[in-house]
This record gives sequence, C-alpha cells and structure tokens, in this order.
Amino acid sequence: MDFLAPTSWAEALECKAAHPDAVAIAGGTDVMVELNFDHRRPPALLDLNRVPELADWALDDGRVRLGAGVPYVRVISELGHLLPGLAMAARTVGSPQIRNRGTVGGNLGAASPAGDSHPALLAAFASVEIGSVRGTREVPVAEFFTGVKRSVLEPDELISAVLVTPPSGPQQFSKIGTRNAMVIAVSAFGFALHPDTRTVGTGIGSAAPTPRPAPEAAAFLAGELEAAGLWGSRGALPATLATEFGRRVRDAAAPIDDVRGSAAYRSHALSVMARRTATWAWDAYRDENRSAA
Repeated sequence: MDFLAPTSWAEALECKAAHPDAVAIAGGTDVMVELNFDHRRPPALLDLNRVPELADWALDDGRVRLGAGVPYVRVISELGHLLPGLAMAARTVGSPQIRNRGTVGGNLGAASPAGDSHPALLAAFASVEIGSVRGTREVPVAEFFTGVKRSVLEPDELISAVLVTPPSGPQQFSKIGTRNAMVIAVSAFGFALHPDTRTVGTGIGSAAPTPRPAPEAAAFLAGELEAAGLWGSRGALPATLATEFGRRVRDAAAPIDDVRGSAAYRSHALSVMARRTATWAWDAYRDENRSAA
C-alpha cells in the first residue's frame, strides 16, 4: 500500500488525480477501523493532515466555511455559537480521543447513513465544497449522498470544506443509541428553525439508506406555524402540532432491522425525537423574544 502525504491543497488534488483509487484519510477514525479488520485494502492512502488549507474555518460571505480537516473538538469549542446544531451533534461523537481526531469532512466522505454530523448539516441546509484538478463545485448536503456509503464524489475529487449559513433561529439534535457514549446511532434527528425565511430544516440519520431530510414534514410544520401566526406572535407550540410533525418525520424514513435496533423502534424513536426537538427549539425561540423584551 502506497502512502501519499501532500503538503498543499494543490498537491493533494494532483495526487488524487494521479491515484484515483487512493483513499483519503484525515482523522482515520473510520478508515483505520476498516483497515484493521481487513474490510478494505486500498492501493494507496492519501494523508491530508499536512494540508493547511483544510485545517481551519472562516466566515466567508455570510457563511461559515468549515475546512474538511477541522476536528470535532474545535467545532464544539469554537463554533457552538455559530453552528449550534452541528456542535450538539459533534458532542455525541465517540470519545474525547475520537473527537480530537475525527472531522466533519471525513464523516461526509465515509457517507455512512449513521454519520452523526449529517442530520445537523441537512437541517441547516448546508453545502459541501468539492475540489479536483478540474475545478471546484458546491453540492447541497441533501444531494450529496447517493446510497449506503456512497456519494457524488468522483474518483479524482476531494472534499475541501462544508459551507453553512449561521442560523437565524434555534437548532437541536437528538440521537438514540444502545448506550450514551461510544456508540453508532440507532437513529438520529436534526432540527432547525429558520425564522428569517419562516422555514424549518430537518435531518434524519440512521433510518434510511442515506441521511435524508423530511421535506413534507418540514413544509407542514412551517405552514401551520404561518397559518396560526406563531412565527410573529411566538405563542406556544401546540402539542398536537408537534406530535403530527413527529408522525410525518417518521413517515419520511425508511428504516431496516439490524443488530442495533428494529425498523419499528427506529420509526417510533424518530417520531419522538422530532416532536421533542421541535418543541425544544420552539421554546428557545420564544425565550429569545422574552429576553429581548
């Protein structure tokens, strides 16, 4: 197995173009597990840890440009105020050691249906910045995943960054596992209120072949909030509305039975998580109004 270690983004793209079968590695929290269990034996590894362009974040034209090599621990410590939903999800990832090494870019590259960052990114309407020697393109996260552990990435492409607009309203994230730490999600859900556009963001994890939004449920909730005048009045969220939203999120999923949980349990858990996260976020939205008053 060859080991490629570029020291710049341009060199990394040249390496990927020359070795399209090379597997990119940053934190290695997914790749090294597969190598250790002999589930994967690529002809080359492309180490991206020496590429400085991937290792930082910045505000760019109103969006956070999160470099693909920024570890979860920095998302938590540096971006909790700008990307609260993603920071919540990052806190649930693995152990402190894994959060110090693992990255959102690597999580996207693995394209697992159970990736912890995916529901939060979907709810935030984030995009993935992808580069190659042919140029750069931007893909909405909702269009990035194409199947179980498959994505739109071409053989010569690498993820350079994630682009996320800081929210105009509260965000939430919820995850169900067989225990509270060091666990792959049985199911997960991301939720975001976008009062500036009076829309709702949703993200379903570990309950379909790919991470996916629940657009019909989101449009239903946003429409009911509009019809009742609640976006402006910030009145209480009716329990019946939150429950119906949860049902519609459940119906947007396509879970399976596996060793971590049954399809029936995943469906039920999603309906509960959707109801709870919507309620928590709406309560926070109301509290913002009371604090401003």
